Amino acid sequence: MSEIASSARSAAADRRRRAIKVASHLLVDEPKDGQDAFLRRLDEQWTELRQSLDAVYRAHDDLAGHIDEVVRTMAQAWSMRSAELRRLDDDRIAAPDWFQRPDMIGYVFYVDRFAGTLRGIEDHLGYLAELGVRYVHLMPVLRSRAGDSDGGYAVTDYGAIEPRLGTMDDLEHVAAQLRARGMSTCVDLVLNHTAAEHPWAERARNRDPEAADLYRIYPNGTIPGTYERTLPEVFPGFAPGNFTELADGRWVWTTFNRWQWDLNWENPRVFVEILRVLLALANRGVDVFRLDAVAFMWKRLGTNSQNQPEVHWLLRAMRACARIAAPAVIFKAEAIVGPDDLAPYLGVAAPGVPDGRECDLAYHNSLMVQFWSALAARDTRLMTHVLGTFPHKPEATAWATYLRCHDDIGWAITEDDAAAVGWSGPAHRAFLSSFYAGEFPGSFARGVVFQANQATGDSRINGTCASLAGLEVALERADPVDVDRAIDRILLGHALILGWNGIPLLFMGDEIGLRNDWRFLSEPDHASDNRWVHRPLMNWRQAGQRRDPRSVEGRIFAGLRRLIEVRRGLPQLHAAIPLEVVDLEDPALFAFVRGDPAGPLLAVHNLTEKPQALDPAVLARLGLSTAIDAIEPQADPMCGETLGVAPYSCRWLVARRPVSPETTAPLYASLGHPPGQPAEDLRRHDRERDIRVAKPRFSGSTGQRRS
Repeated sequence: MSEIASSARSAAADRRRRAIKVASHLLVDEPKDGQDAFLRRLDEQWTELRQSLDAVYRAHDDLAGHIDEVVRTMAQAWSMRSAELRRLDDDRIAAPDWFQRPDMIGYVFYVDRFAGTLRGIEDHLGYLAELGVRYVHLMPVLRSRAGDSDGGYAVTDYGAIEPRLGTMDDLEHVAAQLRARGMSTCVDLVLNHTAAEHPWAERARNRDPEAADLYRIYPNGTIPGTYERTLPEVFPGFAPGNFTELADGRWVWTTFNRWQWDLNWENPRVFVEILRVLLALANRGVDVFRLDAVAFMWKRLGTNSQNQPEVHWLLRAMRACARIAAPAVIFKAEAIVGPDDLAPYLGVAAPGVPDGRECDLAYHNSLMVQFWSALAARDTRLMTHVLGTFPHKPEATAWATYLRCHDDIGWAITEDDAAAVGWSGPAHRAFLSSFYAGEFPGSFARGVVFQANQATGDSRINGTCASLAGLEVALERADPVDVDRAIDRILLGHALILGWNGIPLLFMGDEIGLRNDWRFLSEPDHASDNRWVHRPLMNWRQAGQRRDPRSVEGRIFAGLRRLIEVRRGLPQLHAAIPLEVVDLEDPALFAFVRGDPAGPLLAVHNLTEKPQALDPAVLARLGLSTAIDAIEPQADPMCGETLGVAPYSCRWLVARRPVSPETTAPLYASLGHPPGQPAEDLRRHDRERDIRVAKPRFSGSTGQRRS
């Protein structure tokens, strides 16, 4: 046994030496400090890289040759990396928590809808800086197919920018301008598929065997039919099934649309080609990659072909490559999956995959879903249960938190979770779609149903944050009370994502309350996909009202800026600080605590239109008996013997300490209330009627795994 182990160690050492030799040969003209830095990182990451590629491609005939190609790709990319980006690499290595800090605020937009072109973004850098943005996500910018392109996710050329947006030089220029203002640049890298018009696909269609092996192509429909027995449909309404028959009788895997061909990641050449794309974009200044549709990358017969172990090994190998050739880069997993399937994308162990380093960020879809669910139901019990038992994330990672994005809201609520609070999963999901479509009696929302599945009864919803929160309807009715409530709902939701342990991502226009854009119905390329209702053109006229405290735009913008400013000064909101959900046993309130050596922060959210109160015992237990609300530090949070929480509001309660003048302007002043008014309203309300007082029950650490 010892001889076998010794032989394996010797073989591993030989492979390491071979990799270093391959890299050294390519870096012979590199200055010694640059060569040393690359080789040092190659040595540090080698075990992770080799083990990950071995786990996926061990049976491949020429694995050693493909690993050599991976090393050559990294060395060539490093040799072309600019001095400025290498300095950024050094800075990020010295401060690996740079993306976890409380001052990180993300902003997400389609380039054409925000600024027309990439160069047009320069005209609005001041706007982003005014909002406090440190991370800018440019929605799909790579060249995509003509007509319907799934919002840009059907890529025809990974090496070119969509012509109407600009050029690769423009992307590099804009990334440099953002970097000069302390902002990161995020772009989408579609890993699961290309457009059917991609040159690889065109060659595959013409029976080029090497090109065909880059995709999942089958000689007839027999094997696809076997796979289909266990595969769900992503878009049953307009793209049923998971395979498409070609003109010559062959079948190609098309998870999303017939014109999006799934790549064959069983072929190591796909890994090398995508790595080249990633590092080329990194050398253009992209430092955050949103890895699109990662859950679907690996296929396995008899399963749903999602979240397979090989997906995680592939992402870990890709991460190791980035850490070697472009260490300033981080990855964000676009994996809209269940909680237990999501955590492994941040490196938590999964079946067949041990703990490790994978993506740095992952979308917290459940947080978004639970906010809208609790808001409609005026009941936080499901939210408290789901988020209180949510798997933990590793300390060195962060959630990407959001209220809305370019995509639909799928009501990811399981039967077990609904049953845990005495609800029916199908009935609650149906209620939510009805409520946010504006069909349910008493609904304040205006959205549109998406992908209704007649077989399951499930459907999803589309709409902007403002329209789903009631602003569109309230303005049409010219009802000032309803307008106030809608604005409060918008700010409440943003307080939630700003307080969670991650990077809050603001979707373009939410900061000024942009409503649904129904003009999509008259655009031929958009009319069949009602997700375009919440992808409006940026309204710069409305944005011009952001400094008017009497306008809707001004009230939302100022309120959001206030929350961002307060967040920046709270060490408890660093993404590495653990989060624990607190069950207050009051269905109106949702709470969590963030611990920190500086003292804890208790965040309490009222998701109803009625004032609520909190038992001071909660504060005493946390050592916050003399707490202040960091959002409104000048106002007394106490309401008689209880702590008041105004309708649709949030309190960030921290230990009392001296407050600087620039952080004392109360949030509610931006909403048209005089300082302290919410607390006074609560005191008056307390005299007029009994208020049920919420008492605490800690649900356990968010590190608790769900069964």
